[in-house]
Amino acid sequence: MTARKTPASQSWDDFWAEVSPARTEVIRGIEVRIPTDLPLVVEKRANDLRESSDEEDIAELLQLLFGVTLDEWRDAGMGLRELQTVLTWGLAQASGVDMTFAEAYETVLTGDGEGKALGPRQPNRAARRAASKPPSKSTGGRSGRTSAGSTASARKSSRG
Repeated sequence: MTARKTPASQSWDDFWAEVSPARTEVIRGIEVRIPTDLPLVVEKRANDLRESSDEEDIAELLQLLFGVTLDEWRDAGMGLRELQTVLTWGLAQASGVDMTFAEAYETVLTGDGEGKALGPRQPNRAARRAASKPPSKSTGGRSGRTSAGSTASARKSSRG
């Protein structure tokens, strides 16, 4: 999105509402807000809860992300795979990835999200560091001799 010229007197909240308008989607008959930015509290909680399967943790994430309670969707007949798909889709939207419901569903089915219902996991520090290094020049063959001075003894032929 391009930056707009705004009056100097415009408040931050007015500005942000202009550049990031609220959008909604109806999921299981319930109108929910589409997350357009990942609230910092959601990012922190999603990372904290990544391996959790505790219902209270999932309910908290739903409330933070969509403003809906787990009971509302449960009462509307939502299933587990459906919930995982909605969470994957919502976290993608909040992260700026325009993922379709079908893509979110495929991610859930194939397990490409790594974090179950919590969406794609960010690489850890070791993975980020490894990704920034150039690939090894190794060919998989034997190492070349470095120098005669670096070996403890001379090589001897196996033939007498």
